[in-house]
Amino acid sequence: MGHSRGESGRLLKLLWLAAGWLSLAVGFIGIFLPLLPTVPFVLLAAFCFSRGSARCERWLLGHPRFGPWIEDWRAHRAVPLRAKQLATAMMAVGSVVAGIQLPPAWCWVPAACCAAVAAWLWRLPTKGATAPTDAAKPP
Repeated sequence: MGHSRGESGRLLKLLWLAAGWLSLAVGFIGIFLPLLPTVPFVLLAAFCFSRGSARCERWLLGHPRFGPWIEDWRAHRAVPLRAKQLATAMMAVGSVVAGIQLPPAWCWVPAACCAAVAAWLWRLPTKGATAPTDAAKPP
């Protein structure tokens, strides 16, 4: 007595939907906690919603704050330089504060996590940055 293909599909959609809401919740918390970046979690939520709920995806794309980030990411697959700088600065401040407040055995964890996120972020293309063309190179 296995599950039908339709039941499996519905379960998968529910899991994608739950992952989308969880990602969005974590991203929202990141608005207030400098250690937690917001944009990657909002982008992840949009990805999950695109697989779990067209309605939730449309709602998120239409959101006045989050929608433009998602549209920009989908169109350019690049992050604005200012966003990279601000995210890195906020994570650095949050890491220092957490490092001071956490017990010595744990004080390195936020900095390590933020360093990994910053490394990933800075490896992404920068919006507006263009490589020089052959015509623009000096002779």
